[in-house]
Amino acid sequence: MLLRSAETEADVLGACAAEQEIPVPRRLAPATHGSFVEVFGAIAGSIERVVRGKPEAIELVLLCLVAEGHVLIEDVPGVGKTSLAKALATSLDCRWGRIQFTPDLLPTDVVGGTVWNRATGEFDFRPGAIFANLVLGDEINRASPKTQSALLEAMEERQVTVDATTYPLDAPFMVLATQNPAEHDGTYPLPQSQLDRFLMRVTMGYPRRESELRILETSGGAEALDALEPVATAKDVVEMAAAARAVHVAPSLRGYLVDLAETTRRHHALALGMSPRATLALQRVAQARAAASGRSYVVPDDVKALAPSVLCHRLELTPEAEMQGVATTDIVDDVLRHVAVPAGGSDR
Repeated sequence: MLLRSAETEADVLGACAAEQEIPVPRRLAPATHGSFVEVFGAIAGSIERVVRGKPEAIELVLLCLVAEGHVLIEDVPGVGKTSLAKALATSLDCRWGRIQFTPDLLPTDVVGGTVWNRATGEFDFRPGAIFANLVLGDEINRASPKTQSALLEAMEERQVTVDATTYPLDAPFMVLATQNPAEHDGTYPLPQSQLDRFLMRVTMGYPRRESELRILETSGGAEALDALEPVATAKDVVEMAAAARAVHVAPSLRGYLVDLAETTRRHHALALGMSPRATLALQRVAQARAAASGRSYVVPDDVKALAPSVLCHRLELTPEAEMQGVATTDIVDDVLRHVAVPAGGSDR
């Protein structure tokens, strides 16, 4: 599990507060149905009724939601990528849409388009599936690059422009895209500009033996998904996002984030390091992790725990590093080892 219980972490931090000058955590602003931690746990528990044995992946997706980002769930077919997205959508009382990406999908199928209305003698805008709070983009890398690019404006600016008219998207707004590995037939690699718009890339992996036995007992969880009821509302998510944004980030930790970014930009094995968007993304999701742990401030462990999921898909290896079999996960581990962690805690 990425997150420890709020009580355990509070006890540990409280015991060493005098040594590291870390304030004892205070409870964050409550959401509609309870505290941040309670609502976060309720959503996670609801999803775990469908997706067995994947608490780490569930936590990462929820942190991405609270951090107001988008998530790319990547793995081989059949490991529960779509089930996780559907379970999240069902656990929230909000609008959601699904886009099945195929080679013949058009950009207008995603964002919508204008249609001539014979009765009024005017063009009416017909919104596409992107106009929802949660948008499941299933197998996004099976669509053409032209259709993939239809998501760029929506993911970055929370708006869609069609025929010179801009339409805002309601909050919360999150794209949960799934994709099969690029080496599978019939796939198009996502461009770097689009990968950089995903706050995280999450890998599901195969379930453990015990979890797969439970999957067999429940026939794959289809009945569990049908039985899910919403445990939180769109308003809850908006309030949780606002609470996460208010989590304190010490100046020394901001310096640590910048040091990480500059180190990746100078790394000999990387042709493309962290962008400023990546630095902001890592800060936002670290704030969300702190809030989900019941803290009102970020600690270095938040950054280090989330760095692989936030950074690996954004970094581009040099041709020489690719030939040597270097992976971006190795680079992130190397950077985290060599960049000094700020001493002390939350220097306000």
